[in-house]
Amino acid sequence: MKGASLAEIKKELSHKSYDDMAELCLRLARFKKENKELLTYLLFESHNEEGYIESVKSYIDEQFELINTASYFYIRKSARKILTNTKKFIRYSQNKETEATILLYFCEKLKAFSPSIKYSTQLQNMYYRQIALIKKIVCTLHEDLQYDFNLILEDLSK
Repeated sequence: MKGASLAEIKKELSHKSYDDMAELCLRLARFKKENKELLTYLLFESHNEEGYIESVKSYIDEQFELINTASYFYIRKSARKILTNTKKFIRYSQNKETEATILLYFCEKLKAFSPSIKYSTQLQNMYYRQIALIKKIVCTLHEDLQYDFNLILEDLSK
């Protein structure tokens, strides 16, 4: 089955009643975990972006605590998993300031992680890719925010 375009879906949704829309949303939430998470963000957390950022930061903290430090293989695998989930949470928000804040926090945690990432080329590459992405995002923000984020980036680049 081929999915309809967004324009077609939007046009069709404009013809639906409130009850039909609510039923469609609930049915959509049943099928995929990401859909349910997105609806949760939109309904409960989108009005409080600072609280959402703090909840994502606490998630990152918890996940870094659980990393198996037996070998760099497990560390890399866990760090990639944390980054994937973090980017998923960022996609829900679609706010560039939130994205920069969360990615900076991830990089801070990765840099401070013990054992050090300097002994793993893959972890260093992951770190530097995220720093480059943050720099790209920061360029699109307001000048005052750019200054604040650039100060943090300078500390991380040392």
